[in-house]
Amino acid sequence: MAANNNKLSFLSMPAPASYVAGLGRGASGFTTRSDIGPAREGPSAEAISEAQAKRGEEPDVDPEQFQDPDNEYGLFAGTTYEQDDEEADKIYDSVDQNMDARRRARRSARENAELAQHRSERPKIQQQFADLKRGLSVVTDHEWENIPEVGNLTRKKRRKDERAFVVPDSVIVSDRAKTEYESSLDARQQQTDGFETPADSGAMTNFVEIGQARDKILSLKLDQISGTSTTSGSATSVDPKGYLTSLDSVVIKSEAEIGDIKRARMLFDSLVKSNPKHAPGWIAAARLEEHAGRMVAARKLIKAGCEQCPKSEDVWLEAARLHNKDDAKVILANAVQHVGQSVKIWLAAADLEKDVKAKKRVLRKALEDIPNSVRLWKETVNLETSPADARILLARAVEVIPLSVELWLALARLETPERAKAVLNKARKSVPTSHEIWIAAGRLLEQGAATDPDKSVEARNKELDVVDKTIEAGVRELRRHQVLLTREQWLKEAERCESEGSPRTCEAIIKATVAMEVEEEDRLDTWVADAESAETKGMVGTARAILAYALKVFPDKRNLWRKAADLEKAHGTRESLDAVLSQAVHYCPQGEVLWLMSAKEKWLAGDVPAAREVLERAFIANPESEQIWLAAVKLEAENGELGVARELLVRARTVADTERIWMKSAVFERQQGQYDAALETVSTALSKFPKFAKLYMMQAQIHQLRKNYPAARASYIAGLKACPKEVTLWVLASKLEELDGRSIKARAILEKGRLVNPANDVLWAESVGVEERSGGAAQAKAMLSRGLQECPASGILWSMAIWAEPHPARKSRSVDALKKSKDNAIVTCTVARLFWAERKIEKARQWFSRSVATEQDKDVGDHWAWWLKFERQHGTAEYVAEVVKQCVAAEPHHGSVWQSVAKDDKNVGKGTKAILELVAESLH
Repeated sequence: MAANNNKLSFLSMPAPASYVAGLGRGASGFTTRSDIGPAREGPSAEAISEAQAKRGEEPDVDPEQFQDPDNEYGLFAGTTYEQDDEEADKIYDSVDQNMDARRRARRSARENAELAQHRSERPKIQQQFADLKRGLSVVTDHEWENIPEVGNLTRKKRRKDERAFVVPDSVIVSDRAKTEYESSLDARQQQTDGFETPADSGAMTNFVEIGQARDKILSLKLDQISGTSTTSGSATSVDPKGYLTSLDSVVIKSEAEIGDIKRARMLFDSLVKSNPKHAPGWIAAARLEEHAGRMVAARKLIKAGCEQCPKSEDVWLEAARLHNKDDAKVILANAVQHVGQSVKIWLAAADLEKDVKAKKRVLRKALEDIPNSVRLWKETVNLETSPADARILLARAVEVIPLSVELWLALARLETPERAKAVLNKARKSVPTSHEIWIAAGRLLEQGAATDPDKSVEARNKELDVVDKTIEAGVRELRRHQVLLTREQWLKEAERCESEGSPRTCEAIIKATVAMEVEEEDRLDTWVADAESAETKGMVGTARAILAYALKVFPDKRNLWRKAADLEKAHGTRESLDAVLSQAVHYCPQGEVLWLMSAKEKWLAGDVPAAREVLERAFIANPESEQIWLAAVKLEAENGELGVARELLVRARTVADTERIWMKSAVFERQQGQYDAALETVSTALSKFPKFAKLYMMQAQIHQLRKNYPAARASYIAGLKACPKEVTLWVLASKLEELDGRSIKARAILEKGRLVNPANDVLWAESVGVEERSGGAAQAKAMLSRGLQECPASGILWSMAIWAEPHPARKSRSVDALKKSKDNAIVTCTVARLFWAERKIEKARQWFSRSVATEQDKDVGDHWAWWLKFERQHGTAEYVAEVVKQCVAAEPHHGSVWQSVAKDDKNVGKGTKAILELVAESLH
C-alpha cells in the first residue's frame, strides 16, 4: 500500500513551469477569452530567464543582436530613447546621405551604361522592328496589296482538313456490281448464241479514222505555228521538223525542284522590290527564270534590272547574254551610253561582230572613249594582220600608256633589231623599275648574235659577253630604284628564258643574281641544291649555269666537278663532257675518279690513244693510285694488249703494292688459264695480306676448278680462321661441301657461321637453300621460320617465304612481306613476278620498275634480268630496248646470278648488255 502511495505522490506536487496538460500525447486543446479572463501581459524577460535557470537551461542568445543597429537588444536594450539619441541618429543619417550623394553620379552612370549594353545586346522585338514600322508609313495601297503571301517555309507537314461524307447507296450498289458475274444470257443474247453483239442500233468505232484525225489536228497546229496556215495572221517562225525533237530536250523537273524554284522566285521578287538598285539581285532572278525555262520572264526581269541599275556593267552583259545577237547589239549600244568607260562591255560588243572590220571599228571606237586600257590596245593589235599596222598601233599605245611593260615589249618584238634597241631604251627610261625590259634587252642581244651565221666565233662571243654586262647593269639599276627581286624570282626568270630559247640570257641572269641573299658558309650547299632542283624540273641550262658559277668560286671541290660531269653525261654531249672533265682534272689533279671518268669517256668514244694519254697524266699526278693502275690494266687487257697489261700489273705491285692489285693480278692470270701462276700470285699475296678474304676465295676456287676438293677445303678453312666475319667465305665453303655430296657438313658449316655472324640473312637463306636441295621441305620451312624470327626485315628471306607458300596464299604473304621489309627491292621484284604469273602485265611492269627505282636497287643485276625476261615474253621491242638501255646506264655489279655469270672466265671482256642477256637466259 505504501508502494502505491509513493507511485501517486506526484499528484500532490505542483506542476512544472510551462506545463501543458496532454501536450505529450498530441492534445493541444484551445482556450477562449472566458477561460483566461481579460488580456494581460505575458511573462517578462526576467521571469523567463529565471524559469530557464531553475530548469538548468541556458538562455537563448540571438547571434545577430549586436550586428543589427535597428534591433537594440544588446548593450542599450533597456535604455530610454532621449533627445540626444535622436540628434545622434540625425547626424548619422546626414553622414550617410552625404556619402551616398558622393557616389550617386558614378553609380548612376555605371547603371545607365550597363542598362544600355543590355538593351543593345538583347533588344526588344518592338525596338528591332521600329524602323520598319516607321517605313510602313510611306507604303502605298498598291504596294501593300502586292506583298506576297507567306508560304510554308518550315517544311513541316500540316494536317489536312479531313472531313467525312456519307457515301450514297448508288455508289455502294455500283461498286458491288463490279465484282459480280452473270451466269445466264438474256433473250437477245440467246438469239445470237451469245457470241455476237448486234450493232444495228449502235455505231462502229473506227480507230483508224481517230488516228488520222489526230494527225491532221497536229499538222494544222504545226502549220499555224510555222506561218504556213492562211487562217492565222500572227504566226511565228518555228521549224516544224525540230518542234517535236525540241520537246524531247525539255527537262522534266520534279515536284521538289519546282517547289524550290517557286520559293526562290518569291525571295528574289522580294529582294528586287525591297532593293531595286541591287544589280546582283536582278541577275540572280533572271538566271532563276532561265533555269526554269522561262526565257521571256528572264528577259523582262533583266530589262527591268537595266532600267533600275543603268550603271552596272554586269546587268548589261547579262542582258546581252540572254538575248540573241541582234538584240544584244542594241542592248550593248544602250549600255555604252550609260557605262561608256566599261572595257568589258566594249569587248563584248566586239565579240558579237562576225566581220573583222566591224570588230576593228568597235574597238577603235572604244579606244576613243578609253584610251588608257591596255586590254583594248592588245585586242586591237591582235586583230591586225599587217605587222606595219600593228607597229603603228603599238607606237600610239606606248605614247598613251607609257607605263605598260607589255606594250613596250610587244612593240620591241615587231621592230627591227636596231630599232628594237631604241624602243627598249625608251621603255627603260619610262619604266625604270621593270626587270622584264632588261631581260628582253638581253634576249634581243643574244638573238642578234646568234642569227648571223657569217660572224666569227670571237665576234659572236664578244656580243654574247655584252648580254652578261646588260643583265648585270640591269640588276644594279633595279637595286638603285629600290626594286629588290628575290633569288627565287630571278631563278624563275632564268628558267623562263631557257624554256623560251635564250640560254645565254639565262646564264647571264644566274651569274648576276645567284650569289644574292646567301651566307658565305652556305653558298656551296645552296648552289648545289638549286642546281639539283633545276635539273629535276628539266631546266638543264639553268643547272649548268649554276654549277659553272659555283665551280668558279670553288674550283677545288671534287664533288662539285663530279656533279657537273654527271650533268653533262646525262644531258650534254661528249664534247661538253670532255670539256668539263678536262677542266676538272686541271683544277683537281688528285681526283682519281675524275681521271678515270675522263679516260673512260675517251675509251667509249673509241679514242684509245687519248685514253692512254689521260691515264699517263693521271700516273704523273697520282703515282700510287690503285684505281688508276687497275684502269690502265683493264684498258690494255680489253684492247688485246695482254703483255702490256701483265707488265703494268707487275709495276703496280711494285709501286702501289695493295691487296686489290695482287688480287687483280691473280684474276688476270686465272682468266688467261695460267692457274699455276695465279696460285703462286695468291700465295705471295697471302703472305703479305693474310686478312684479305678474297684471296682465300680465289685460291679455293682455282683448286675447285682443278677438282682438288681437299686443297680447296683447306683454303676455305684457313680463310675462315683468318676472316671469320666474312659471310661469303662461309657460303662458299658450304657450297663446296654440298658439291662434294656432304650436305651434313654443309649444314654444320652454315650453323657455325650463323653463330659467328648472328642475324645474317644471307647465311639463313643459304641454310634454307641447302635444306631445299636436300629434299627436306619441312626442314626448309622450319629453317625459314627461324630465319624470319631472327631477321624480320630481310628481303631475301621474305622472298623465299612467298615462294614457299601455296599459290592462293602468296598474295597475302606478299603484303606481309612488303610491310615487314619496308618495300625491299627483292620483295618488290618477287611481287612483280607474282603479277607476271597472274598475267597482269601492266601491274607487273610497274612493280619491275619499282624494283630498280633507287640507286642502290639499280646495282642489283638480277632484277634487270627478270624485267628483261618479262618484256621479251609480253612486251614490245621498244620496251625491251628501254630496259636494256636503262640497265647499261646503271651498270649493275651485284646479284647472286649476275655475279656468278659476270665473274665466269668465259665471259671476260663482255659488256653489260651481253651479261644481261646471259643472266636473263639463265633465270628460271
